[in-house]
Amino acid sequence: MFFTYLRRELRRRRKAALVVASGLALGIALVIVVNSVSSGMGKAQDEVLQSLYGLGTDMTVTKAAAPPSGGSQGPRFNFDARGNDSKDTQSSDRVMVQGFQTLASSTVGKVGSQSGVSGAVGGLSLRVIKISGQFTQGQFKQDQNGGRQGGRGFGGPQGRVEGGGANFDVNNYSVYGTDVTKPALGPLTSSKITSGRTFKTSETNAAVVVADSAYAKEKKLAVGGTVTIKGVKFTVIGIATADSGDSAANLYIPLTQAQTLADSKNKVTTIYVKATDSQQIAAVKKTIQKNISGTTVTTSSDLASTVSGSLSTASSLATNVGKWLSIVVLVAAFLVAGLLTSSAVSRRVREFGTLKALGWKSGRVTRQVVGEAVVNGLVGGVLGIALGLAGAYAVTAISPTLQAQLGGGGGGFGGGGGGFEGPGRRAARTLEVALTAPVSATTIALAVALAVAGGLIAGAFGGWRASRLRPADALRRVE
Repeated sequence: MFFTYLRRELRRRRKAALVVASGLALGIALVIVVNSVSSGMGKAQDEVLQSLYGLGTDMTVTKAAAPPSGGSQGPRFNFDARGNDSKDTQSSDRVMVQGFQTLASSTVGKVGSQSGVSGAVGGLSLRVIKISGQFTQGQFKQDQNGGRQGGRGFGGPQGRVEGGGANFDVNNYSVYGTDVTKPALGPLTSSKITSGRTFKTSETNAAVVVADSAYAKEKKLAVGGTVTIKGVKFTVIGIATADSGDSAANLYIPLTQAQTLADSKNKVTTIYVKATDSQQIAAVKKTIQKNISGTTVTTSSDLASTVSGSLSTASSLATNVGKWLSIVVLVAAFLVAGLLTSSAVSRRVREFGTLKALGWKSGRVTRQVVGEAVVNGLVGGVLGIALGLAGAYAVTAISPTLQAQLGGGGGGFGGGGGGFEGPGRRAARTLEVALTAPVSATTIALAVALAVAGGLIAGAFGGWRASRLRPADALRRVE
């Protein structure tokens, strides 16, 4: 009897049911779109952050570089200034630790032994400046008067030197020493090997190098070629392409080789850390800062707060404005559905009063009204899910491009590639990411729950109104 009456009433009151369902559908669709866009924002932000610190890394441990002293000088280059006819090329390069103050390699073990840490690996960030070129000897030219000026001699030929000079090129690039025994952590994990191979775990002190694809294209490097760093010839074994943004370095070499080139034996600049659980990252950060003094621990959340540009603005809008807009629209949709249901009950006074006169209990009448409202809510949920999926698909199809600007500053993840930077500084850069709106099963489940909740709320309004009706109310309406 319940379902028979329910089917008959919904069929008879299709327009009213569609109005209630449509209101709920709009609110549910907005929730789906906002949730999907927020999820897409998070995915885009993760993509940006991954380009900084690499896949699998939860935080880094560094030590800020000490400010330069007043008498400190930059790298010095010494050349033989005597010109020669053969025009032999002279070159000199300097390998310097870049970005941070070095930490003892033993610190990696200390960090790895902290509670909540599942893995830790060290890396050494270097900057190489190579100057190469040649001097050309000038030619001495005598004066036309045979070496005399004003008719008076000066003890030797008089004249001037013409021509000569120096022609030198400066090559400035970054090198990162990575621990090849732990390939799952470190900056190289933010890149994909697109040619050749990555390091073998046995190549701890091998003269091999993986080149970033952009740098390899610029310098015409290929797998099997060679690169000379401070007199050591390295064989190119692979070309790596950064997943997004800039790579951490132009060249990657085994950590031991990097330490030798920089005269920094058993030293690292950055420790990459993976936590046992993402929920433990904040606790691990506090533990490391407490137990290993003088270090700076940077997490992905810290980096996220430094990302600006349209990605940050859109993410803020989706999180704040979008969330509250969804709540306001949902509340309005629930209230409208409740009021419409209550109004519909008021127009059915004679019907419900007659049913009560025939023996229907108030509870039965209330259940009938609530049942109709829940069905309206489920219909609204189906429509809302369809609209929400269509909206999310439209956003993904359009894929609007957002910009994420990573400002300069100390700290941060990665070795810092590109640019001639001072100690502890990172060059500002802008990344472009395409926005998508993935719809998860959780979002769909939330939409169904909202549809049922909307139906129950509307049914509560109507049920309360129906429960207060008396058979006498129906008799007064009979003409």
